[in-house]
Amino acid sequence: MNTKVNTDRKFNYESWEHAYVCIDLKSFYASVECVERGLDPMTTDLVVADPSRSDRTICLAVSPSLKAKGVSGRARVFEIPKSFEYIMATPRMHLYMEYAAEIYKVYLDYIAPEDMHVYSIDEVFLDVTAYLGRYGLDPKQMAEFLMGEVYERIGVRATAGVGPNMYLTKIAMDIIAKHADDFIGVLDEEAYQELLWDHEPITDFWRIGRGTAARLAKIGITNMRGIAELAARDEDLLYRMFGIDAELLIDHAYGIEPTRMSDIKGYKNKSHSLSRGQVLMRDYTNDEGRLIVKEMTEQLCHEMSGLGKVSANVSIAVGYSNALKVPMSHGSVNFGMLTNAASIVIPAVADLYDKITDHEYPVRRIFVNFNDIKSDSEDKQMTIFDLTDAEDEEEGMTKGQMRREAMNDPVRETQAILKRDAALQEAVNSIRNKYGKDAMFRGMDLEEAATTRERNHQVGGHKE
Repeated sequence: MNTKVNTDRKFNYESWEHAYVCIDLKSFYASVECVERGLDPMTTDLVVADPSRSDRTICLAVSPSLKAKGVSGRARVFEIPKSFEYIMATPRMHLYMEYAAEIYKVYLDYIAPEDMHVYSIDEVFLDVTAYLGRYGLDPKQMAEFLMGEVYERIGVRATAGVGPNMYLTKIAMDIIAKHADDFIGVLDEEAYQELLWDHEPITDFWRIGRGTAARLAKIGITNMRGIAELAARDEDLLYRMFGIDAELLIDHAYGIEPTRMSDIKGYKNKSHSLSRGQVLMRDYTNDEGRLIVKEMTEQLCHEMSGLGKVSANVSIAVGYSNALKVPMSHGSVNFGMLTNAASIVIPAVADLYDKITDHEYPVRRIFVNFNDIKSDSEDKQMTIFDLTDAEDEEEGMTKGQMRREAMNDPVRETQAILKRDAALQEAVNSIRNKYGKDAMFRGMDLEEAATTRERNHQVGGHKE
């Protein structure tokens, strides 16, 4: 559905209690590659994709020029018409991060960090309420000024959304800005309801995925007007369908968003986890999959050790070959203690992998997650190992006596292993931090199916 553009619409900015700007860098990775080559991304056909992978690999970015010709921003290489001539740029993730940091510095020249929320590498929310009077600009002019600064100093073009709350700002950028000549969209609640209540598909709206859209479609709702009208008629039905998330759906249907920048800056997550995921480049045998699980777990153990974190529970998920169309296998294991010791964790996770996976199915995706991680300095449940330490101190045992006792005492033997493991992980982290990730690795990382050494030179699964 075509969306009417509100370029000429007049907004009463003075009535806004807050003014937000959301800036998104246009086809960021592709734009960076064009800037590096001295080319204009608006007229250059370029895709960012790894040519060493198959033509089924997904493009990380497509230049605005190619998008204008109908190529999807997330197209697979083989989907680009063979008649198109284009540049294929190998991903350079560190370069993109460097550009993002430079662009962030541009914003910092005008906006304080407490009024800025970096949403992703190429997208930022800005609370510009306190800066409009200082610079003598209205909210839209502020967006235009910041976009111009980024283009003049970095060479990357952007789109922007402007609104009295962060939701309307995001929607203005995602839906309205792309149809505006100046790439800036502006929405308030009145304009939102007038312009976008009938907009489809509903998945264009922030936080409405295909699952939510499918559930709404079952009751005949395909746009935001439908949600608003149902909320006015039978709000309880939405709560029965979506639980507490119905509140967010209803607010967003009317263009309401109570969250402020100060709420985001003050938020502290009560539940912490650390995870790694890997989509393999080919189908792996079950044994090869176990190797990858062990590698990923070992990496997380060292990361936990370096962060001073521990966990008592790890969960894994294993996805099979795309050709099988079978559900993933899931499971978790508890260690009975808070730890980051690889000698404890790796065998337990490998055993879990053997228990939950179908050994006949080839493996394609693996995820490992350390759940409810805590600081190793936090108060934690005392274990028999801690009691043994206290007893040793009370009895005044020498280290030599403890070693001799440990030879016949499984508790002290385990305690000694944990201490040795902690010292080893600390030493490995120190060497890797000083000389690089490849300075030290396990023998299993040299096996043919191993991926650690290759991934040591990747960011987000792509080449540095």
